[in-house]
Amino acid sequence: MAEAIKEAVRALEEDEVPVGAVAVLNGQIIGRGHNRTESLKDPTAHAEIIAISSAANYLNNWRLQGVTLYCTLEPCPMCAGAIILARIKRLVFGLKDQKFGAVGSVVDLVNRKLFNHKVEVRSGMEEKRIKAIMQEFFKKKRD
Repeated sequence: MAEAIKEAVRALEEDEVPVGAVAVLNGQIIGRGHNRTESLKDPTAHAEIIAISSAANYLNNWRLQGVTLYCTLEPCPMCAGAIILARIKRLVFGLKDQKFGAVGSVVDLVNRKLFNHKVEVRSGMEEKRIKAIMQEFFKKKRD
C-alpha cells in the first residue's frame, strides 16, 4: 500500500484527485498508476485502470490471475468492472468512497454472485493516512 500512496502523492503534486494504485504479482510490482483524468482529458484515466493496463502490458496478457491490486480509494463502478474483467485475484483498498464506491459503499459489484469471477477484498488499510491526503487536496481546491 505504501507504493499506492506514493502514486496518490504524485497525483496530488500534478493537481489530480490523489488516488494511486499498484498491481502486484508474487511480491513484485508489475503495474502502477495514479489519477490522470485532468492531464489526459480522459474520464477513464483512473489510477486503477492505468495500473491494470500497465500490468496487462507487463504480462502480455489481459488476464491478471494471481494479481493483487492495491488502491488508495475504493474503486468506482468502472474500475470495479475492470477488476472483475481482468480476473484480479485480490483487491486491497484504503479509504471508502461514499459517493462512487462500488465495492460496498454505494454498490457492491465485486461481490455479485452473478459474475463468473470472485475477487477477494480487504479494506481500511492506511485509511487515516489516505484520508489526510484527500483532505489536503480538497482543502487546496476550496482555498
